[in-house]
Amino acid sequence: MNRYLVPASLLGTAVGGAVLFKDYVAGGACPSKATIQGKTVIVTGANTGIGKQTALELARRGGNIILACRDMEKCEAAAKDIRRETLNHRVNARHLDLASLKSIREFAAKIIEEEERVHVLVNNAAVMRCPHWTTEDGFEMQLGVNHLGHFLLTNLLLDKLKASAPSRIINLSSLAHIAGHIDFDDLNWEKRKYDTKAAYCQSKLAVVLFTKELSQRLQGTGVTVNALHPGVARTELGRHTGMHSSTFSSFTLGPIFWLLVKSPQLAAQPSTYLAVAEELEGVSGKYFHGLKEKAPAPEAEDVEVARRLWAESARLVGL
Repeated sequence: MNRYLVPASLLGTAVGGAVLFKDYVAGGACPSKATIQGKTVIVTGANTGIGKQTALELARRGGNIILACRDMEKCEAAAKDIRRETLNHRVNARHLDLASLKSIREFAAKIIEEEERVHVLVNNAAVMRCPHWTTEDGFEMQLGVNHLGHFLLTNLLLDKLKASAPSRIINLSSLAHIAGHIDFDDLNWEKRKYDTKAAYCQSKLAVVLFTKELSQRLQGTGVTVNALHPGVARTELGRHTGMHSSTFSSFTLGPIFWLLVKSPQLAAQPSTYLAVAEELEGVSGKYFHGLKEKAPAPEAEDVEVARRLWAESARLVGL
């Protein structure tokens, strides 16, 4: 957890009000007390941050948790931490590299072979504002991991999810999707000068569009899918932004960030809520900002864009 220095002027009697304000901004704890005893849950990117905390919350509620991560050493350590903290020994680590279509197919094949049911899929893993990297298959990294990797994974597991109905898919997007635009002429930034922020926003818009189109295709199956913005959290996701290494950010903006930025534990509450809440049974195709359903950006509700993105995504990943 990052520690920020707070000026003396913000201390004293102001602290009580600041803490209350911080709690309000953060959105609070999952209001549902529902358990998921015996249900199988997959959480991608679960070795750290929001993913790890989501896995921990769902393990506490009795789930059979599968942590799907690229770094197996960190994944095994996270699984051990969660087993120790929750006393739930049905928490296991599996290798999944969302920047590799081969790895995704191998992971899905193993799940289909070894797991009788999959009740919840939390597509949590993400990269944010990284340099101009490409995946193993040549996709721009943020689109490749944040959207295309989860697009393929979800489609490969759909039959298992349908057989396990009622089941749920939770896609982590971001408020940044409102600044996104799907450029069908250059999805992978091969023609334009690379803009890492714009690429991130495009990838998170793609997540919401994928959610909308998938919900239409899943009507009547007992499988729901929703997207969410978990809030801005203190996690490793922002490691490429330079925020934590900047003296200006740490000392000048630090107090503001202390008020506005969530802990991973609080940021995991919306994912937990969408995974377990009984009142959300049958709710699908929606976008949640924290614990509340909200309207996404206008482009995220464009049916034709969603259909076109689905077709192009399917072509790119070889479905």
